[in-house]
Amino acid sequence: MHPLKIKRHHYNQDGFSLIEALVAIVVMTLGILGILGVQMRTLADTQAGVRRAQAIRFIEDLSERLENSPDALNNLSNYEIAFTDALPTDTSECCTSAACIPADLAACDIRHWRLRIDRALPGAQVAVFAPQGGSRQLGVVVGWNENRYNQNGQSFSTSDLSALNAPLAISGTDTTGATVSCPNNFTCHIQYIQPTQRCTPDITSGSLLCPN
Repeated sequence: MHPLKIKRHHYNQDGFSLIEALVAIVVMTLGILGILGVQMRTLADTQAGVRRAQAIRFIEDLSERLENSPDALNNLSNYEIAFTDALPTDTSECCTSAACIPADLAACDIRHWRLRIDRALPGAQVAVFAPQGGSRQLGVVVGWNENRYNQNGQSFSTSDLSALNAPLAISGTDTTGATVSCPNNFTCHIQYIQPTQRCTPDITSGSLLCPN
């Protein structure tokens, strides 16, 4: 008798292996894209934090300039600027002659201050104003432009910009009652500075300068 021969069917598994490989590639690609998205969002948040820290430091710098002025409190109006003021082009040093008066020093200080901001935050918008009800202080707004593109690399729509600008709509009120608002599509930081100046000697006349 001949032994019974059982035919074994060998099924080709190559197709199933290809599908599994494609699924694995898709899953891995999605994972990589997710990680890149998180990293890009983290980078954007970090850059925003750095710019805000720079804005705060520049406001502190202006406050220090007022502290070092011999009569800043009587010349606060010389520090006031609007968002629409053109960027100064004069880069000369401040008060190189003995005849320099506090008003000249104030004008030069604010000029150099604006040029420093422009170098660190190109295109930045700044305003310095006398706030309503605060005759011995200044309000300072520093605005910078954030990235205005969505996750697809397209410019934000009008509704996107409205939603983005809503929590950033900071503002102050000057002595005339006018509102000093952050420019559209800008992120701003606002802070009020109050010089704590005492009587200081005037090197040109030898007398003491005391704020009113």
